[in-house]
Parts: sequence; structure tokens; C-alpha cells
Amino acid sequence: MKPRKEHTRALIAIAFLTIVTIVIILLDLSWANWPLSISQVIDVLMGGGSSVNRTIVMTINLPRVVMGIFVGAGLAVSGAVMQAMFRNPMASPYILGLSNGAALGAALGMVTTIPLIPVAIAVPALAFIVCFATVMLVYMLSRVGGNIQIETLLLSGIAVSALLSALVSLLTFLSSQDQMEQIVFWTMGSLSKATWSNLMFVVPVISMGIILMATLSKELNAMMLGDAHAMDLGVDIRKVRIILLIFSTLVIAAAVSFVGVIGFVGLIIPHIVRLVVGPNNRILIPVSAFAGATYLVMCDYIAHSMYTITGVLPIGIITAIVGGPYFIYLLRKRKREVGWN
Repeated sequence: MKPRKEHTRALIAIAFLTIVTIVIILLDLSWANWPLSISQVIDVLMGGGSSVNRTIVMTINLPRVVMGIFVGAGLAVSGAVMQAMFRNPMASPYILGLSNGAALGAALGMVTTIPLIPVAIAVPALAFIVCFATVMLVYMLSRVGGNIQIETLLLSGIAVSALLSALVSLLTFLSSQDQMEQIVFWTMGSLSKATWSNLMFVVPVISMGIILMATLSKELNAMMLGDAHAMDLGVDIRKVRIILLIFSTLVIAAAVSFVGVIGFVGLIIPHIVRLVVGPNNRILIPVSAFAGATYLVMCDYIAHSMYTITGVLPIGIITAIVGGPYFIYLLRKRKREVGWN
């Protein structure tokens, strides 16, 4: 794809996403037992509106929407970076076990008591710590003779993910009824507990991680050609891969620590964006951030719009319903390449 054509497609995609995002945000902000009108939401955002409407929009809905924007952007960018870094379209935070690592940390925070630390702090803190420890474990297991093989890294991630999932199931089985409900709900993912205090941690960490990963777009483009070609172009493969792995893990850990496990955003969004704007990571990463934010807020709106039918669904269910079939499609598309005849 020619550079001029890439930029044209990127501008069109951004313009389209901007319109969709504004509409989805206004709709999501209007949610209540008796939904507000769009004009009422705009009135509140402009500084007017009744006290009840201001509470609904600014106190209840806006923190959730802002959390969805940054979590969606962070997961999508991390997925795009991992797919480019490992040259594998199935690489994602979920596949590498990071989501299950965060789930194990959260489950530990729910079933154990840490002196002087309330559960509201212990759960996201342990989710963050165990998520970060998971990537270190996967990285150590995948080292062979001092080198990291991409296939070994992905297989290690899948194996560790299965082990962590089993440990989460064990904790769920051993927990009390109330604790069991908390763990199950957390592993389904939800933006409902987002607060402004949570956002003071999530927003700067995710923003910093996305910016730092975007600065390595040139190196990512070279790595997509293969390690040998990248080294010929002067890229320190090992150093760049470690840096990107740390940044992406930091973003994922911050994203899931407060909202739970939200799968498939990092898998499907980069693919869709890549089909539209091409594989150039200088364009792919920012557009993926935009698309991921839009997608997650849209899923949140869908989850809330079903309130009168099923209650507010955990957002992880919505993203999985869309992402699961797409993942199967990827497997079928690549079966000959991996020898599944």
C-alpha cells in the first residue's frame, strides 16, 4: 500500500471513528433506569441540567465511559504491538496468559485478608502485580540458550495461561458463596466499578504506555520483516522486544486491574484496523487505540441497553461473543500454515 493511500485511508478511518465515538459516548452517558435524551446529556456536559441529571451523567456514567475509552485503547494497542512483535496474528494479551494472571491476583485479593489493606485496594494491586509476574514467568520459560523463540514464547503463554486458569477455578471452588460471586463477576469483566480515583492511576499509565510503544513503531515495522532483516537495519531485536513486552504488560495490567478480564479486544481490533489502513505501525497503533476505545464503549452501551431484558451484562461477555467466532475464523484461515490438514 502506497504511503499516500495509507494516510488517506487513515484519515477516513479516523473521521469515521470520530463520528461513531461521539454518538456512542452520548448514548452511553444517557443510560439510566429511565434513559436521558441526548439533548439532556449535552446540556449536562455544557454545565447545565438538573442535579439528578448531573449525578447520572457526571458521577455515575462518565467515569465508566472514560475507563472504557482508555482500557479499550490500551488493550487494542497492546494486541497490535504483540501481533507485530511476534509476527503472529493470534498473539494477544489473552493468549499470553496476562489476563489470567490478573484474574489470579484479583481472586487472591478477594479470598485472602491482607492486614491494613482494604479489599478495594488489594484486588487491583494484586491483579497488577501477578499480571506483571506472569509475563516475567512466560519470558523466562521461553528462553532457550539465551534466545527467545517466538513459537516457544506463545506456547509458554498458552501453558501458563491454562495453569493460572486452573488456579483461579480452584480458588473459586474453595471460596465462600459471596467470594465466589465476586470472582466470577470479576473474571467476566465490567466497567461498572470505575471511579475517578481509579482513573487517576489508569489514565496516566495507559497513556504513557501507548505513547512509548508508538515511539517504537519504526523498529516494529522492521521486526515484521523478520529478525534477520531487522538486525540488518540496525535494530537490537532482544532489547526492543523486552521493552515492548514490558510496556504492553504495564498497559494490560493497568487496564484489567480495575475492570476485570476483557478478552478479544486486543485480538480482533488490530486485525480490523490492519485491513483498513495497512500494516504500517506508525498508522496502525494510533488508529487501533481509537478503534479499541470506540469498540469497548460500544460494547458497554450494548451491555447496558439489555438492562430491561437480562440485566446489565458483564462487558467481557459481549466482547467474547464477537471475538470468539473471529478467533475461530483465524484458526481456519491459517490451518494449512500450521499443518492442520
